[in-house]
Amino acid sequence: QVQLVESGGGSVQAGGSLRLSCATSLYSLCMGWFRQAPGKEREGVAAIDSDGFTSYADSVKGRFTVSRDNAKNTLYLQMNNLKPEDTAMYYCAAGCPPRNWGQGTQVTVSS
Repeated sequence: QVQLVESGGGSVQAGGSLRLSCATSLYSLCMGWFRQAPGKEREGVAAIDSDGFTSYADSVKGRFTVSRDNAKNTLYLQMNNLKPEDTAMYYCAAGCPPRNWGQGTQVTVSS
């Protein structure tokens, strides 16, 4: 079973940036980032496959960038121009559809 550990969350003001990382125990062909805000369902944010093909939720297009370092088995999410509505617990997942999840890292954006 793949183990995933997220890091890089924190509190920032609107317009700020954060970079999330997800260290994985095994290489996965497809990986993604999800988020869940209080009282809302978990939603997909971004995904990347083994060829580097990426996809994004409309709400983050142009602001977030997903990338991966296959040599380090690490997934990243660069988040720029953060908005209060980006506040959520962010999870990385291995597999498309997801089969394994990390424990999450909190991102809080204040106005």
